[in-house]
Amino acid sequence: MTTTATDARDRALALLSGRPLVVLTGAGLSTDSGIPDYRGPGSVARQPMTYQEFVSGHAARQRYWARSHVGWGRMRRAEPNAGHRALAALDPTLLITQNVDGLHEQAGSRSLVALHGRIAEVVCLDCRAVTPRAALHARMTALNPGWVEAHDDAVVRPDGDVALDDTAGFVVPDCEACGGILKPHVVFFGENVPKDRVQRCYDAVEALTASDGALLVAGSSLAVMSGLRFVKRAAREGTPVVIVNRGTTRGDEHATCTVHAGCSEFLTALLGDLPASSGTTSRVG
Repeated sequence: MTTTATDARDRALALLSGRPLVVLTGAGLSTDSGIPDYRGPGSVARQPMTYQEFVSGHAARQRYWARSHVGWGRMRRAEPNAGHRALAALDPTLLITQNVDGLHEQAGSRSLVALHGRIAEVVCLDCRAVTPRAALHARMTALNPGWVEAHDDAVVRPDGDVALDDTAGFVVPDCEACGGILKPHVVFFGENVPKDRVQRCYDAVEALTASDGALLVAGSSLAVMSGLRFVKRAAREGTPVVIVNRGTTRGDEHATCTVHAGCSEFLTALLGDLPASSGTTSRVG
């Protein structure tokens, strides 16, 4: 018998309903907020800057910040969508996000690990001071008057920057405290996710076994190991894994159920599928 998309959705909703949940989200969750994803249908191929390239010299950092300055000015205006709000209401045991856009926090999610950091913060690679991105944005605007306006038609990319070839002349400020190199407080390709974040996620996933819980993946292709490892751990422990994504993922072979659908649609349905008295029953401890 052929399994339809509706059948898969209904099976996933039935499997998740009433269980303690750990939720792993990716870029596909934020597309309804106007932030493009990395590998979804129609996505443009990209080569994000690696950490090694960023620290290689001034020219690389100038190229990064010139693009990111324009892109972040737009990204920070993005607002949580129905999927973010549904997850905040579901209030899972732990919400693990690979996104750096901060929209889960804006939606009110409580128990949260921002696996790759937050684009709204900046860290100095020398003194390690962490400062608000808004303050750096204001400094860059003052040092580069008219830059944003001159590139208003540049295409936004998933990393929060824009497609921009000519970045010559962009002035990159240093750390106000020590004169060091400033970097977004996010995990670049080539960097490792801090061990304490990874362990907290593993602990939550492993606890699902004892509580008869499930792992829900929403909007991630699981192309990189930072997220895929939690799917593998859950599957190895015998925990049900549901993957909701518009396309196939690297974790599909480990999934109990896969649903090819939009995240906002599915998560809203999951919230509505719960009994009225169980608004926070997905939390344990």
